[in-house]
Amino acid sequence: MARATRKPATKDPTLGGKRAPQEPAIYRDAPASPGLPGLREDTADYVGLSREPAEQLEGGLAEGVEVLARAVKTLPMGPGVYRMLNARGDPLYVGKARSLKRRVTAYTQLSKLPRRLQRMVAETVALEVTTTHTEVEALLLESNLIKRFMPRYNVLLRDDKSFPYILIAGAHDYPQIVKHRGSHEREGHYYGPFASAGAVNRTVTALEKAFLLRSCSDAVFNQRSRPCLLYQIKRCSAPCVGRVDRAEYAALVEDALDFLSGKSSRVQQDLASQMESAAERLDFEAAARYRDRIRALAHIQSHQDINIEGVDDADVVAAQQQAGQTCIQVFFFRAGRNYGNRAYFPSHDKQLGPEEVLAAFVAQFYDNKPVPKQLLLSHPLAEQDLIAAALSQKAERKVDLAVPQRGSKRNLVEQALSNARDELARRLAESSAQRRLLTGLGELLGADTTPERVEVYDNSHIGGSNAYGAMIVAGPEGFRKNAYRKFAIKQQGAAGDDYAMMREVLTRRFSRALKEDPDRSQGQWPDAVLIDGGRGQLNVALEVFADLGIEDLAVAGVAKGPDRDAGRERIFLPERQPILLQPRDPVLYFIQRLRDEAHRFAIGTHRAGRSKARLTSALDEVPGVGGKRKKALLLHFGSARAVQRAGLQDLEAVEGISKAVAKKIYDHFHGAP
Repeated sequence: MARATRKPATKDPTLGGKRAPQEPAIYRDAPASPGLPGLREDTADYVGLSREPAEQLEGGLAEGVEVLARAVKTLPMGPGVYRMLNARGDPLYVGKARSLKRRVTAYTQLSKLPRRLQRMVAETVALEVTTTHTEVEALLLESNLIKRFMPRYNVLLRDDKSFPYILIAGAHDYPQIVKHRGSHEREGHYYGPFASAGAVNRTVTALEKAFLLRSCSDAVFNQRSRPCLLYQIKRCSAPCVGRVDRAEYAALVEDALDFLSGKSSRVQQDLASQMESAAERLDFEAAARYRDRIRALAHIQSHQDINIEGVDDADVVAAQQQAGQTCIQVFFFRAGRNYGNRAYFPSHDKQLGPEEVLAAFVAQFYDNKPVPKQLLLSHPLAEQDLIAAALSQKAERKVDLAVPQRGSKRNLVEQALSNARDELARRLAESSAQRRLLTGLGELLGADTTPERVEVYDNSHIGGSNAYGAMIVAGPEGFRKNAYRKFAIKQQGAAGDDYAMMREVLTRRFSRALKEDPDRSQGQWPDAVLIDGGRGQLNVALEVFADLGIEDLAVAGVAKGPDRDAGRERIFLPERQPILLQPRDPVLYFIQRLRDEAHRFAIGTHRAGRSKARLTSALDEVPGVGGKRKKALLLHFGSARAVQRAGLQDLEAVEGISKAVAKKIYDHFHGAP
């Protein structure tokens, strides 16, 4: 590993009431309604890149090249992963190489580097490397590190949520069918991934109708004394009360497993045969039940079956590019069924082609997900053979990567491309409209440039209890929900005081920002701050910023008008009279959406905290009383209040409560003598 240090280049900043007395307002006319503009042409190559002056870039380049040149002298010729670090020690870029020495040497040859990589070299103050045995291991490690550190110069897959599965649990005489998300640690059979929770829920409901499997938890199953509603509506066979014996239920489970594994024709034939047999016996009720189960299976197949030869366990991955953005559509096919699709918009440099973006996407996407037997791609990947070898090593079986050129498989890829094209068009239209609104908001607040990050703050409490502050974030791509933050009010006496709560929230938020990102280089500072409130809340925000030495944030308060009418909001700005926007001003609608989203998030946070508080009990504070003893006490006395009033001998009579523990409980509520 080679390291060197130098002074960092200076960089840029940003961040962030209620109803106030109504002051005279200045009316701002609604702007003319021009056509939606395109994406800004002066936007940086990708999110987070600033455009440094030429002389500053040249100086940084010389120092960056010197750092890399010194590091090259000690690098091995073998494979590995390298990390370029900035002055804060944060990774700028993670890359893998067949030969570390040759790859890093290439970064010192500035005439061959595009502008983007020159910027990266200019910011580099250190280089770290990890050697591996093979290039395949290097690729797997690179994908893992990219997802871990999210370096700004890599192609980044940000929306990488886990997928839901259908689980038919094992280790029980009467297995349960349930939607499952997360690690596959529970014993049983997993089927998926499904593109959405809605697709899983619909499939589970249909499977319940078709195979009458239980979906209740083991705890509920063990406590039932009569059938539940699902039995009445013919979605469960009620094994909890013995309406079906173990052998019959096992046969239902086996049919469900066969159906999910692709043996649907055999299952349907068996059900059809049983329906005909019941009809011949004149048992028309049984025949009707089999008919309903067949219809449930047909419902699943109508949504999922594709019946394309050679497509059994495969993902279709297609990339569409336009205006410097890429949409990647992934279709999931398992056991010959379509389990849905999902769109992704990875962050990347404009100059990268679909082959490079798709290669980075595939490597990162399957880092923590099961790999199917086959990937059908819209474009050949950069280093496709290497990626195929890495995925095969991860899956412990051969994984085939193919770019179909004709036939039914190509039709699937074309369908995915069409979906990607439509999603990207919608994204670009929304982004264009969003940027226009951000530009209008910046003009209203007197900002020098169009805000890239807007933070909105609100508080929520009831009579001072369960008090929370909330922060939401919006940008050109819409709401950034992964950047939302909640603040449990900690300062004594602040709960219930809107001004004190807002002061605590803003102080905590910006004190931490100054500590963790003083040079504002990580994209975590806002360009504009909106406060839900009037002049009073705005003044609190200005006082906090003044105390912290923050002088360059555009900030405003948003207060509802008389009778809390939407559309008559007043915008409070520092040292200016409040502004009342015209009712049809698009910027007013935008501000209302921002304020309403902050209000929704604050209320939701408060309700969640209140619900959690309700679940707490006076018994939780008793030393030596855990979950098991708490349950025993509540079952014996009926309530925590009855436990508090109980005598020492009554406590000792509870099963599982020793005399010593009973004494502790009694002393806790009555005071030790």
